[in-house]
Amino acid sequence: MTAIRKSRPADFPAILAIVNAAAQAYRGVIPPDRWHEPYMPEDELRTEIAHGIEFWVAEDDARLTGVMGIQDKGEVALVRHAYVCPASQRQGVGKALLRHVEHVAAKPVLVGTWAAAAWAIDFYRRNGYSVVPRAAKESLLRKYWSIPERQIQTSVVLADKRWLETRRRHEA
Repeated sequence: MTAIRKSRPADFPAILAIVNAAAQAYRGVIPPDRWHEPYMPEDELRTEIAHGIEFWVAEDDARLTGVMGIQDKGEVALVRHAYVCPASQRQGVGKALLRHVEHVAAKPVLVGTWAAAAWAIDFYRRNGYSVVPRAAKESLLRKYWSIPERQIQTSVVLADKRWLETRRRHEA
């Protein structure tokens, strides 16, 4: 049975391995100028943690099978670095992690991903998220993420129902 728990420092190597193994799906899909090997170097993961990303892990029989970060950005929370081991994909691990971080965040949630990663976009849509319009996407990516302009051009943002409802109220 899969258990979700907050990551510990000892989980760092397994988290890095999961991210880099699962990110192989992006090879040849995302723009070549945005791909690098490894997809996430060790120092980048350490920097992400230092910038407030709290990682949660899925554990099955003492083996980590997935990881998902949540980053508090004040009025919203960002899902960051959501990956499931290739052997554990399509078994509910990603959904369990997503539901857990949504609960932990207790505020509107945004997700950024590559526009060409149809499987990731479909996953979030199946779980109640909607792709935000392009103008809102660019504004959100510039406000909440620290990514290069090229990545802004090649990404999408998905929002949960809480964010969409908040936006509707502000527009009314």
